[in-house]
Amino acid sequence: MGLLFKDDLHDEFGTWPLGYIPAGGADFGEVRAVGAAVGDGDDEAFCDAWCAAADRLAAEATDNEAAGRRASAREGWLRAASFYGAAYHPIFGAPVNPRLVAAFRKQIAAFDRGLALGEPAVTPLGIVLGDLTMPAYLLRAEGRANETRPLLILTNGYDGTVTDMYFASAVAAARRGYHVLFFDGPGQGGPLIEQGVPLRPDWETVIKAVVDAALELPGIDPKRIALSGWSLGGHLAARAATGEHRLAALILDPALWSMLAGFTGLAAKFGMTLDASTNIAEIDDAVLAKLNQVIEGNRQMRWSFVQRGYWVHGVKDLRGYLASTSLFTLDGRAGEIRCPTLLTAAGDDTRSGSAQMVMDGLRCPKTLINFTDAEGAGDHCEMMNRSLLNRRALDWLDTALGVV
Repeated sequence: MGLLFKDDLHDEFGTWPLGYIPAGGADFGEVRAVGAAVGDGDDEAFCDAWCAAADRLAAEATDNEAAGRRASAREGWLRAASFYGAAYHPIFGAPVNPRLVAAFRKQIAAFDRGLALGEPAVTPLGIVLGDLTMPAYLLRAEGRANETRPLLILTNGYDGTVTDMYFASAVAAARRGYHVLFFDGPGQGGPLIEQGVPLRPDWETVIKAVVDAALELPGIDPKRIALSGWSLGGHLAARAATGEHRLAALILDPALWSMLAGFTGLAAKFGMTLDASTNIAEIDDAVLAKLNQVIEGNRQMRWSFVQRGYWVHGVKDLRGYLASTSLFTLDGRAGEIRCPTLLTAAGDDTRSGSAQMVMDGLRCPKTLINFTDAEGAGDHCEMMNRSLLNRRALDWLDTALGVV
């Protein structure tokens, strides 16, 4: 039994929106009510409960908008977007479940409708990356929308979308006086769900396109552009900064050296050592078969590797997954990061276990902040106390960029 949901995987996904409470993405009682509605139900019941709550919020927002209550309508649409986004995580995977696509489309439609009611209105942007147009948004500094301000670019992780970045970081940064640009790149959000575009390791290419687009927008200070990545974005942002040197500051939440770093412990149980020198093509089939058996027999691992991992990387099996993830590393690159960098590590988050390795590999000005259970922030991305993460990270960024 988890905090609010009976199933542990449901609780992991279902309590994620609690981190969005400070930015208006949920309230505790609403999430608790969804957990009660799911009860002993399966993944479909989880999706049903979140979508039903989102539909209710959307209906209320529609009524408020029709009555001219713009503030309430905006809040309702944005909250509905958060709820639709929470609905489909357990049903990740290829072939793509039609319910996932339907919920995602409702999520983005609600998000766009809510942002359009803001002052000033926020409209979707498109950032061109080769044949892909990445969905993006520019949230301008609260109360200073028409000023030239420093820009914070947010890059996502493994299974988040633009709405997650909005509630987790963008609102807090805009309140602090930053313009905030957030987007979904290859393997994330719309590019993955709607177009099947897989994740790519050369995130410096992705961020170059984002910075190029940002510099075409009015009110952006070109000398004060920062990049922040959360979850897997803590690796992607670091990789981006090794090649995109127009960045004036970097935040890695958490600092993640490589994707294989999280797989080494499981592999070691079967006598397999995975590191930078590992040739994935030479791994014995019998060892892979044992690993695959363990993964398939564990609900959490199956979701992480088979459902999410295979889909995001565009692969069919464990060997393909390992071959793809081996390309996501800072080996030989960490020293190329030049801008001041903030690294985070949360006490109970195994994914932040390589933070010290990243810290040691950097040659730029660097700061490491540890978050603890005693602060209510020891979990992945400090989600149960996201306010604390934002305060500390933005305090650091203010100093790094000289923001007033």
